[in-house]
Amino acid sequence: MTTTPQLLSADDQLRLDQFLDQARAEAHRYLGYPAAKDLDYQLLQACLGLPLNNIGDPFAVGTWKVDSHSFEREVLAFFAGLLRAPADAWWGYVTNGGTEGNLYGLYLARELYPNGIVYFSQDTHYSVSKNVHFLNMRHIMIRSQGNGEIDYEDLNETLKIHRDVPPIIFANIGTTMTEAKDDISRIQTMMKQLAIPNYYIHSDAALAGAIAPFLDPRPPFDFADGADSISISGHKFLGSPIPCGIVLARKAHVDRIARSIAYIGNLDTTVTGSRNGLTPLILWQKIKSLGIDGLRQRVEQSLALTAHAEQRLRSAGIAVWRNPGAITLVFPSPSQALIERWQLASSQGISHMILVPGIDMDQVDQFIDELVAETAKENC
Repeated sequence: MTTTPQLLSADDQLRLDQFLDQARAEAHRYLGYPAAKDLDYQLLQACLGLPLNNIGDPFAVGTWKVDSHSFEREVLAFFAGLLRAPADAWWGYVTNGGTEGNLYGLYLARELYPNGIVYFSQDTHYSVSKNVHFLNMRHIMIRSQGNGEIDYEDLNETLKIHRDVPPIIFANIGTTMTEAKDDISRIQTMMKQLAIPNYYIHSDAALAGAIAPFLDPRPPFDFADGADSISISGHKFLGSPIPCGIVLARKAHVDRIARSIAYIGNLDTTVTGSRNGLTPLILWQKIKSLGIDGLRQRVEQSLALTAHAEQRLRSAGIAVWRNPGAITLVFPSPSQALIERWQLASSQGISHMILVPGIDMDQVDQFIDELVAETAKENC
């Protein structure tokens, strides 16, 4: 069947063309947000003529057939291996992004421990407060250390006070501003010392989940380290023109909430009903083209560029720092003009740049030249 092209008026086409030109320019220049720039649009274009809808459980067969569930399962299996999930005892799906993955992990935790208390640090992503409000979960904010990592002493003392209530630990595996990673092995040791038998750990590994497995030493954050669920963003370090993510969890937790839906002939195990059928294909293409070795090289290249930028900033007298294994560089906030020009995420007098794939050395050097020139002018 052929379709009639839907034509825009000249004014509308001009507006669209102007938007695309501006968006391309802004996409080339941003340095402060974790969205990989090396994107491949060809697969997306090929799929736009299909009503792809990954409704229901990706591991079940329903009556709707225009889906990419088979590719979604391969993406999930890849990350299950990367995150050392227990064989034949994990489950997951491709989400709309890290916030949905975090919501799902907290939802599983609430169903397991309805009276549990959620603990998260003050550097936790802003969406988590919203998620615990959605789920009507009791929660306590824990202090952060100077580098953004959770304050273990404050957590330990707070757990002592509420040791009769199952704790639900929301661990940051790469905080928003400083890419600090909470140590879930240390948190588990804390549980044993306090004789707390029932607890749940969710790892928010939005950016670092695809990086941490290749770091040496490898930070303790995945299933082998004791996580019950893990959320990763697909559009951050991996790269996707559409925001997306992956959530994985221990299957026993998911089985508690699964229910059969006759209308779709499938199981209801996800947060949303209809789900994006394009993003699993985009992630599948990415992991198939990279493989484990390519992903490791991707990490090494980003770390090398981060080291280059750090050395240049430090040599210029800029008070730059980063957490171990991070591709996020933190420094005093420059002028508002530079913040806006380079789209630098900034908070409480600090800004950061995140050296995700697709950022090249010329861009980094251009920004640093502008920052150094501005600093020199201010010091005159």
